[in-house]
Amino acid sequence: MSESSSFCAVFDIGKTNIKLSLVDRDSGQLAISAQSENSVLNDGDFPCANTEHIWLWLKSQLKQWSTTYLIEGIGITTHGATIACVAEGELVLPILDYEFTEIDSARQAYNLLRPAFDETLSPALPVGLNLGAQLHWLQKQYPEEFARTQHFLLYPQYWCYRLSGVAVSEMTSLGCHTDLWNPNKKDYSTLVNRQRWRELFPPNFAAGKCLGVIKPDLAKTLGLPATCEIYNGIHDSNASLVPHLFTQKTPFASCIFRYMDNYCRYW
Repeated sequence: MSESSSFCAVFDIGKTNIKLSLVDRDSGQLAISAQSENSVLNDGDFPCANTEHIWLWLKSQLKQWSTTYLIEGIGITTHGATIACVAEGELVLPILDYEFTEIDSARQAYNLLRPAFDETLSPALPVGLNLGAQLHWLQKQYPEEFARTQHFLLYPQYWCYRLSGVAVSEMTSLGCHTDLWNPNKKDYSTLVNRQRWRELFPPNFAAGKCLGVIKPDLAKTLGLPATCEIYNGIHDSNASLVPHLFTQKTPFASCIFRYMDNYCRYW
C-alpha cells in the first residue's frame, strides 16, 4: 500500500458480531479491521435487530478511519432471513429477529399460503427462517403499520439505503430460503403475488453494483469524500463463495457456478 492508496470499507453484519474492514482497492490487501458485539433487543413488542447500535458503531469507525485513509467505496454483507419495512426513509416497524418463536403461532395459516418446494427451492423452516413467514406474521399482527410500508428492504439493502438513500433489492438475499423467490424464473414467487407484496420490493440490482454515492450530509459528518460509492450488498453465505467462484476452474460445482455467476459478476 502506498500513501496514495484508496480503500473500500466492507461492513459485515453477523448475528453475534459486526465487523468493518478496509481493503486496498488496487491490491486487495487488508489495511485495518475492527469488530463489535451484536445483540438482539428484547425491550419492545418483539425481539428485534439493534439497528441504532449498529449504525452508531459504523459511523464512529468510518469517521475515525477517514482521518487516515481515503475511503472511496463501501460494501455491505449481512446474515439472511431479515427484512426492513420502510416508509418515508424510516422504519415502520423494528426489524424482526428471525429466531422469534411467536412467528410459529401463525404457522398453520402460513403453510396454506407458502409455495411448494419445487417452485422456490425453499424448505419449510421453523420460526422466521422463511422470510415470507415473518412478513405474514407482521401483516397479521400490525396491519396499520404494514399498510404504511413503502419498501421491503432486505437486510443488506437496508444498510445500503441508509448510506445512499437508494432503495433496491438483490437476489442472493431474496433466494435464501425465503419462500419469496422463484430461482428458475428469476422472479418473485406466487406467494408474493398472492399477498400483493410485489410492488413493495424495489427493483433488483446485482450484488456489488454501484448504487450511487453516499448521502452528502453523511459524507460531511464522517469526513468521507462526496464521491464515496455505495455498492449493493450481498448475503453473507453467498459472499463467502465469491472468491472461489472467481478462482476455481470448472468443473467446480459447475451448476452452482452458473447459478451464482448471475448474482456475483459485479462484486
